[in-house]
Amino acid sequence: MKKLVIISHTPHQVHPIMGTVGWGPTVNEINFLAGHWTEVVHIACLTDNKAANSSLPYISKNIRFIPIPPFGGKRLIQKLGVIWLAPSIIRIVRKSVSGASHVQLRVPMGIGLFLIPFFSFQRNRKYNLWIKYANNWAQLHPPMGFRIQRFMLKKNIARCKVTINGFWSKQENHCVSFENPCLTVSQIDEGKMVAEKKVFIPPFNLVFAGRLEDAKGVSRILNALEQIPNDLINEMVFIGNGQNKDVYNKRAEKLSVRVIFTGDLPQNEVHKRFISSHFILLPTTASEGFPKVLAEAACYGCIPVATELASIGHYIENGKSGFLFHELNLDRKFANGLMDILKTPSSTLHSIALNGLDLAERFTFYRYLSNLKKKVFSYD
Repeated sequence: MKKLVIISHTPHQVHPIMGTVGWGPTVNEINFLAGHWTEVVHIACLTDNKAANSSLPYISKNIRFIPIPPFGGKRLIQKLGVIWLAPSIIRIVRKSVSGASHVQLRVPMGIGLFLIPFFSFQRNRKYNLWIKYANNWAQLHPPMGFRIQRFMLKKNIARCKVTINGFWSKQENHCVSFENPCLTVSQIDEGKMVAEKKVFIPPFNLVFAGRLEDAKGVSRILNALEQIPNDLINEMVFIGNGQNKDVYNKRAEKLSVRVIFTGDLPQNEVHKRFISSHFILLPTTASEGFPKVLAEAACYGCIPVATELASIGHYIENGKSGFLFHELNLDRKFANGLMDILKTPSSTLHSIALNGLDLAERFTFYRYLSNLKKKVFSYD
């Protein structure tokens, strides 16, 4: 019997019709993994919040969700609250990993501060442990909690493979460069047909997908829209939610270009937007691993325009499979740079869109499972 236990801080809610649901990308991945393990256990947070439109239910009967209280927050007292949860969460983890064949811990997160040491003390474990670090592996000034967890992972105190985003100089041997999945083979096939037929003639459709916040680049995009001639842009669509959504909406109402805020959307609706769009904009300065929405958009010939931050530049080649801006010049050059991109010859843009298909193929579930076996579990 193969049993996979996943430990994360993925938020879950109780939906009045679908029951327990969780953040769509993570649940989608676990639904896939359930087809390759006899039992899958997901230990993650259950909140009282309303479920987002992007949330999904588990579809396989061999998946068992074990709730833990939500933890963390912006205030110090909220961050320290995780200390009180440590004993109960460790008990849940210890009981759940009994009989497991494989265990995955997803960090950085508050409980990672004590769960990484917990696994380091499991001297005779009979399961294959791997830890996924989902943030920027080379971040220069990470929050203290992230820094401590990254230090423990570099020192490999848990004695396991660590999967990271990107390819870094002086990378430790146990740290495996790894792409996390978001696309199926059928979506790749559909995307190829869409990309081949896409015509890059203005006015263009632009899209953003992610948290609506300045760090992700929403204000930079709105600033650029104020300066770019209307004949180059048909519409700008923002997918996602955030505390400043109403503020951004009021700013957008003053623009002459059409701007749409959709809120959170399920993946199939997000992909429909990628199909109808020419460029995905992500001028982010937020701490990122690799934003999978860039691969999802590229799948449908929607060209990434993003910051050369973290591992983004490891996967997207500027002028070949997308367009990249250096973080230091972002605020000063984004508007004019975007205008130049929109004036690029249509044949060149079409070639760049087709090159993006190679990026998308690296993020399929099929390749993910193959890489797990070869790079993490070390067997065919």
